[in-house]
Amino acid sequence: MKILIKGGRVIDPENDFDKITNIFIDKGVISEIDDDIDLDGIDMEVIEAEGKIVAPGLVDMHCHLRDPGQEYKEDIETGTRSAVMGGITSVACMPNTKPVIDNEAVVTYIKAKAEKVGYVNVYPIGAISKGLAGKELAEIGELKFAGAVAISDDGRPVVSSGLMRRAMEYADMFDMTVISHCEDTALADGGHMNEGFMSTYLGLRGITRASEEVMVSRDIIIAEATGTAIHIAHVSTRGSVELVRQAKKRGVRVTCETCPHYFTLTENAVQGFNTNAKMNPPLRTDDDVEAIKEGLRDGTIDCIVTDHAPHHIDEKNCEFALALNGIVGFETSLGLGIEYLVNPGILTINELIRKMAVNPSRILGLSKGNLNVNSAADIIIFDPDKEWTVDVSQLYSKSKNSPYDGYKLAGKPEYVIVNGRMVVNQGVLL
Repeated sequence: MKILIKGGRVIDPENDFDKITNIFIDKGVISEIDDDIDLDGIDMEVIEAEGKIVAPGLVDMHCHLRDPGQEYKEDIETGTRSAVMGGITSVACMPNTKPVIDNEAVVTYIKAKAEKVGYVNVYPIGAISKGLAGKELAEIGELKFAGAVAISDDGRPVVSSGLMRRAMEYADMFDMTVISHCEDTALADGGHMNEGFMSTYLGLRGITRASEEVMVSRDIIIAEATGTAIHIAHVSTRGSVELVRQAKKRGVRVTCETCPHYFTLTENAVQGFNTNAKMNPPLRTDDDVEAIKEGLRDGTIDCIVTDHAPHHIDEKNCEFALALNGIVGFETSLGLGIEYLVNPGILTINELIRKMAVNPSRILGLSKGNLNVNSAADIIIFDPDKEWTVDVSQLYSKSKNSPYDGYKLAGKPEYVIVNGRMVVNQGVLL
């Protein structure tokens, strides 16, 4: 498929490129980027992109596709379909599937199914410990050579500091990223939301911010002592941001991520026992939200991810204490970033794309998140000023557990190209 993208504002933060120009795609790759491309007589699809932004496809390095084992919530086909409608062209899926992604067979299954039915590039993340049990290291080398791009026990913390140290040292030898779910479960103490006024008001057991910050501190200390790297998942508190900020200043090899819900929502969203606002780590306070925004602005927080966590309606339509944690996020992440970070001037659109495409690719060691000539054509086109309203019932995910129903956002992707193939055309999934 030959595609010419004409007259768009082409933004490629990896190469510090930002200008109005044209892109020609041929045989699945970016063939040429130029103001004057001679294509007389060539049969091709032409996209008029004047007034729109042309950017690398987004890379979500933290999501849950629920496949294998929980396909009633989501599967690789529906999950990647939802992702591409949000402008995400590459996803890295977490290992808390059934069975767990802790061996070559499960990695191979995910890659083969994604190749067959997926709408985007899918990169499995292997488990740190066998069965996510936190007792014995998974076969990290086996996972690496099977195609896993990182290791994590996401959904559960690695309680043993010794095991986490060994994981970081082994992963470093294999040039793999360790992604840490930072939670001290003894401090979390079976809580259901942030510990504070709102939890007291609602009569719900709270989760202290210390449960996250203690483990962030531990993993930074291990990384500093061993000289290895660590990536902190879903940062949610002011204390965690400051721990990472100070560690970076000392030269520790630490990176971190946050999610749109941690810079757009507070614990107040739980009022009315709204289970679509129940997640782990929990929504925090206004002060934490401001700290997350500042961490994004000053570069402390490297990435914005979705932590897309689909659940069946029966798993959310129940008592708050029994409801499962998590929300779907693929289709709202770009719009929330534009509405809550770019429009208020916290980030430029270039910086937002860097945190949603370039940095995740670098941390995982992927050749994605850029518009290099001769690289695979993963491209999104959107109007950052065009408003749209979230209608949860129309989401492409199997699950609809989102707290953003009715929110007015901007920048819905109009065209999405994956590996040179048009997948979304004028907002319509092909």
